[in-house]
Amino acid sequence: MKKYAYTNGKILDGTRNMKVKEGLCVLTEGDKITGLVPADKIPAGCEMVDLQGGYLMPGLINMHVHLAGNGKPQKKQRDNEALTKKLMGSALSRAVTYRVVAGFAKTELMSGVTTIRTVGGLGDFDTRLRDEIADGKRVGPRILAANRGISVPGGHMAGSVAVAADSIEAALAQIEQSEKENVDLIKLMITGGVLDAKAKGVPGELKMAPEMVKAVCEKAHKKGYKVAAHVESPEGVKVALANGVDSIEHGAKADEEMIRLFQEHKAFLCTTISPALPYALFNRSVSNASEVEQYNGNIVFDGIISCAKAALENGIPVVLGNDVGCPWITQYDFWRELYYFQKYVGVSNSFALYTATGRSAELAGIGDITGTITPGKCADMIVTEGNPLEDLRYLRHVRMVVARGNMIRDPKVKINETVRAELDKFIN
Repeated sequence: MKKYAYTNGKILDGTRNMKVKEGLCVLTEGDKITGLVPADKIPAGCEMVDLQGGYLMPGLINMHVHLAGNGKPQKKQRDNEALTKKLMGSALSRAVTYRVVAGFAKTELMSGVTTIRTVGGLGDFDTRLRDEIADGKRVGPRILAANRGISVPGGHMAGSVAVAADSIEAALAQIEQSEKENVDLIKLMITGGVLDAKAKGVPGELKMAPEMVKAVCEKAHKKGYKVAAHVESPEGVKVALANGVDSIEHGAKADEEMIRLFQEHKAFLCTTISPALPYALFNRSVSNASEVEQYNGNIVFDGIISCAKAALENGIPVVLGNDVGCPWITQYDFWRELYYFQKYVGVSNSFALYTATGRSAELAGIGDITGTITPGKCADMIVTEGNPLEDLRYLRHVRMVVARGNMIRDPKVKINETVRAELDKFIN
């Protein structure tokens, strides 16, 4: 197995109170980190990799990804169910779509994200791609995959990246199917979202009955699966937590009851500021949002931020995802979620980086595999020009990505200039 010594770099190890470590080299062999040693202690047989003063840290972990989308802005809402039927309707269209999905995963990696958690995808594409990447047949990040989520008729993403279960029996049957596909977790769509609401003030309307949530969680837990849930209202969060959901995706304005439920059930929050920001803060002439969508976007945006603040104040674990695939949210811009977490929730740069590395690995159940620069863990690393503890914008362009020991120098991604220009207005 190839041995490398990463020299002349400054190390950020991904732990809670990380500080810059200088004068040490990171040793790897194959896909593992084998040591952190002074330059004069590098063992023979290592190939030297000069980082030229760059900052080496764990690869980022994006905990909320939909690999079926590219984030391209839309002038009007798409019929996602009809589009999915078209994409998955023939062997040829499925093959082309799978190739596109694999390309999106590669883009995640090239942007510095070495692990993703997918929470709603097309067919069994996510688990299939996960295995091909792990076997070295494709280039991409480590994937924790849910494949298709479970929704209800008329529910969030029903018929596209989620199955519309019209009964508890149908929802439980989908768990059986997910088990056959060897998923890593189960995803529920409990409430609607910003674009589902037809009136002002009702984003995140409860769609899935509490009885269905409970039945799914009980069966999933018996099979050893954690359950993540899309929820964007206080009622939805409480229903999810009270009935066994393990992670709340997005969140809503918190109160004492919600905090108590989080704590009692030892659940965590996946904060997703990125997808709500365009609907809340963009001029409608740019976002193409209706007045109702912008109004509801503000409710969700404020609720997600409020929930994150309340969670941190009450010792509830938080991770980050950018809901990639939503309009304006690309497969290469996860760094923005860290920036928004710092800007709007008020955490330090160090805590934001820790949240997207060591903390996420721990809560995803892979803390023994990745997330920190620690001997024995996987060599999942990135290198930046400057210090993200001083400015998170240094994560925007990574000089190097190392995924399971495989080194990629000067990785490139194709940028959507319209998206970049509009989102950069919110980067100070």
